[in-house]
Amino acid sequence: MNSQKQSNEKLRYNILNTIIYIIGIILIIQLFNLQIVHGEEYRQTSNTRLSRETTLKAARGDITDSSGNKLVTTKIGFSLELYKTKIGNQTFNKTILNLIELLEKNKDKYIDNLPITVNPYNFKLENEQLEKWKQENGIDENATAQQAFETLKEKYDIQEQNPQKARKIMVVRYEITRDGFSNIKPITISKDISSASVSQIKEQSSYFPGAAVITEPIVIYPYGNLASHILGYVGAISQEEYQEKKDTYDINDFIGKSGIQYSLEEYLKGQDGIRQIDMSVDGSITGEYVTQEAVKGADVTLTIDANLQKAVEDALKNNINKIAKGEYGKKYNAKAGSAIVMNIKTGEVLAMASYPDYEPELFVKGISTEKLAEYNKNKNQLNRAISGSYSPGSIFKMVVATAALETNTITTSSRIYDTGVYPRGYHPACWYYTQYHYGHGSLNLSQAIQKSCNYFFYELGYRMGIDPVINYAKAYGLGSKTGIELSGEETGIVDLKSYCKEVTNQEWQFGDTLSAVIGQSYNLYTPIQIARYISMIANGGNKVDVTLIKSITSVDGKQVNKQQIEADVNKKLGIDDTSNVKDLNLKKGTIEAIQKGMKGVTSEYGGTAYYIFSDFGMDIAGKTGSVETNVKNQVNGWFAGFAPYDDPEIAVVVLIEGAGSGGNVAPTAKEIMKEYFGMNTKKVTEDITAIPSTQLTR
Repeated sequence: MNSQKQSNEKLRYNILNTIIYIIGIILIIQLFNLQIVHGEEYRQTSNTRLSRETTLKAARGDITDSSGNKLVTTKIGFSLELYKTKIGNQTFNKTILNLIELLEKNKDKYIDNLPITVNPYNFKLENEQLEKWKQENGIDENATAQQAFETLKEKYDIQEQNPQKARKIMVVRYEITRDGFSNIKPITISKDISSASVSQIKEQSSYFPGAAVITEPIVIYPYGNLASHILGYVGAISQEEYQEKKDTYDINDFIGKSGIQYSLEEYLKGQDGIRQIDMSVDGSITGEYVTQEAVKGADVTLTIDANLQKAVEDALKNNINKIAKGEYGKKYNAKAGSAIVMNIKTGEVLAMASYPDYEPELFVKGISTEKLAEYNKNKNQLNRAISGSYSPGSIFKMVVATAALETNTITTSSRIYDTGVYPRGYHPACWYYTQYHYGHGSLNLSQAIQKSCNYFFYELGYRMGIDPVINYAKAYGLGSKTGIELSGEETGIVDLKSYCKEVTNQEWQFGDTLSAVIGQSYNLYTPIQIARYISMIANGGNKVDVTLIKSITSVDGKQVNKQQIEADVNKKLGIDDTSNVKDLNLKKGTIEAIQKGMKGVTSEYGGTAYYIFSDFGMDIAGKTGSVETNVKNQVNGWFAGFAPYDDPEIAVVVLIEGAGSGGNVAPTAKEIMKEYFGMNTKKVTEDITAIPSTQLTR
């Protein structure tokens, strides 16, 4: 029995040994086959394959209006990138030329930042910019455009003799010099290329070594220029931005540069994924796959209404053109302005326009040097609604009226007799006397606002001094930021006495008070501050928290806490606490008298905007303002008001630089209100025969 057991064990042992020997022989044969028989073939294959891990760009979050219309969104587009490969310099230059000519054939734009043109040779830069560019690129400071071109041509070893073709190569080589380039870091040649270019590049990959077509989200603006100053634009990340944010950004990333795109960048930016690209050393792509999916950024809903925004922009632009053409009786140098519509209870900005505007999508695809120079010259990107500081003129008179009534300097029934020329100080004349050679006569406060009587407010300044005026200007939020969620908001000037001492080294004088109480002197405020101030008058003196953001929704559908949004934006923009504006707790009679005067401006004969609103069909409150500037014959015009008068909903503020008078600005506000209230939008021909020429502030 034991002998049989030993025999079975020996048999199993021999079988196991045999199996091991057989496996060993198979492995030896396979190794011989791999290393000896096919070794050279596999080594060549391995040496010709490169694996590149690249970023899979995440789509930015959408920016919508209050009704969900997409003002900014993304589409999936194709971008052309070029990697460094093991090919000679001349082959590389030829590849670049082939790619550029293919793009041109299919009418695709490509990045062109080279500041030299050919046929004829010229520089796109001037003066200090040109001097700096020459220094950075090792070009003699006295070199002509052609000499600079030849220097770069030699630097890049471009042997193409045709200047136009040579420049096409140089454009890409110059971009490589600016942004860097390697076998793992590509240079982007073109964004959002056509399907024709995509198919030809992929089908002829051996003809375009190093070229890779990738799919990525492209930021688009479906409404074009609409709300451009609110939305802002994205652009290639700068070296400074990259160094600061390289833990979360790639050198090829786009980043918010202005507007909501900038202030809410951290919400709008998604989380990038990872894409793997296999490429042979000769530049041909052999494979591509995603190893980590990208996550879209959060969506931002704004308080603005797209339809109202368009109506506001059109009304502002059209009226500026009318003023410039002399359609109100005389030509004025009107070229720019802003307009705001605000909910007087919530502080929500329903529309905000600044003219001239710009095309934010140009910055996505690479704005041309010429277009950027045009924008810079005309200050297209300046948001005048928040970054322009202006003397308010007569729309400031409600501040003075508030101070006078609240300090009991006068009552609502007090009367002042306007004789035409004020007998104190430098003896300024009321605008009405300058025009008609006699004064307004006896007026109470409401009538003084209605007729914009300078004399009346000169007397108020004399009776109470400037300090109460400054205090109530501050209480209305003038001279302090509103906290709107946009970069570039100015504070303006409200501390008049301190500023006077700073700039003139002189103490405040009574003559300064006379100028200040009619909205001139050193008074400087932004249109958005004026909109908040008018909203507070309309709602009875309650504070208004200005905002453009209705909500932010993350990709998982959760809404971000509004307090968190405010804290993040304030930190990003460096905004201090804006809670210094509080409820004014004004006497009922104060608000009623001021509102009544503003109603008279638009609804009673003698009101400075009566001829504009007499047929409006709804009682509204308003105030015009005409402000002399330091530029000869340049008079800025304001209109500020609210509607409806009996149950206010909105405040409307319009400022036009060089308008000639506030009366010329009022038609803009009228068109805006008609749109908001759904009134008949047919064109109305205004009777402008009663418009007086501007002499002083009113």
